Amino acid sequence: ARRLEELFSATKEALKPLIAACIASPHAPSASPLTAAGPFAISKQESLNTEIVRELGFEHGRVDVSVHPFTTSFSPADVRITSRFRDDEWYQGLAGSVHETGHALYECALGRTGLPIDDALSMGVHESQSLFWERHVGLSKPFWEYAQPKLEKHLGLRADANAVYGATNQVRPSLIRVEADELTYPMHVIMRFEIERSLLEGDMSVDDLPAVWGARMKELLGVEVPDDKRGCLQDVHWSGLAVGYFPTYLLGAMMAAQLAHHIRQDMPDIDTKVAAGDFAPIRRWLGEKVHAHGSVPTSMDDLLERAVGEPLKPQYLIEYLTDKYTRLYQIDRPKA
Repeated sequence: ARRLEELFSATKEALKPLIAACIASPHAPSASPLTAAGPFAISKQESLNTEIVRELGFEHGRVDVSVHPFTTSFSPADVRITSRFRDDEWYQGLAGSVHETGHALYECALGRTGLPIDDALSMGVHESQSLFWERHVGLSKPFWEYAQPKLEKHLGLRADANAVYGATNQVRPSLIRVEADELTYPMHVIMRFEIERSLLEGDMSVDDLPAVWGARMKELLGVEVPDDKRGCLQDVHWSGLAVGYFPTYLLGAMMAAQLAHHIRQDMPDIDTKVAAGDFAPIRRWLGEKVHAHGSVPTSMDDLLERAVGEPLKPQYLIEYLTDKYTRLYQIDRPKA
């Protein structure tokens, strides 16, 4: 818990003023490319997503629809993904597909012995793979240069790549964790971690939870919680006894940012490759650095030591978000 406190405290301290500056900026990008050409037929979204998923490298597994996106693996040779869609907006479905593709590519690349040594190392590492593809590839400007012709072909969307990049990276504080943008999402996880710690240490009771939740959401993201459905009851984790699971999401985001930094050192032309739809070198790099190790490393830190020569560090995520959103929102870097 002490290590998590150190990682999360540094992240919260750095992101809170950045979020506030983005919300106050008069230069917020327009979200109109997400809805302007709608409604979007679900069948056309499925065709778009399947084409992109296949080109990312998930070439043979099933791609289906479900209420909530997920990946399931019966073996490295039989991995399946799902996504969900709505007809008034197209990005959430695509984001889910790219995210699940990251999980699937990890599962497909594991060894085929059937032994525990060839299992995925942890859920945190698994989240790093899905978030690497969803955010560091799928939310990048080069990705939209690659994908924009496909958006026009399948959905009739004529917005240029820069407009789509801005729309998909808009900062909008949300009541709901799974709908949060990448800048505000860490606050959702940190809040849940801090509440869990207080509950387990006896510093608060379960009866206090709704009021504490509302106060913390107001403090961290400036949003008012209207009811428990959109507050402390929105997640399935606690009712399923998955206490302590939430940190894996933010640990995965940190690892993804750290990997994204190091792949740029090894592959300076990665943006050119992404814009051209050449994803194979990225898959090979991740295969060598992460997938090939299976569950041999003893921890995420151990895996990162083997892969990039250092343990998990929060500053890569902080720097990635700070650099990206100060540019997008045309704001000054918050003072340290």
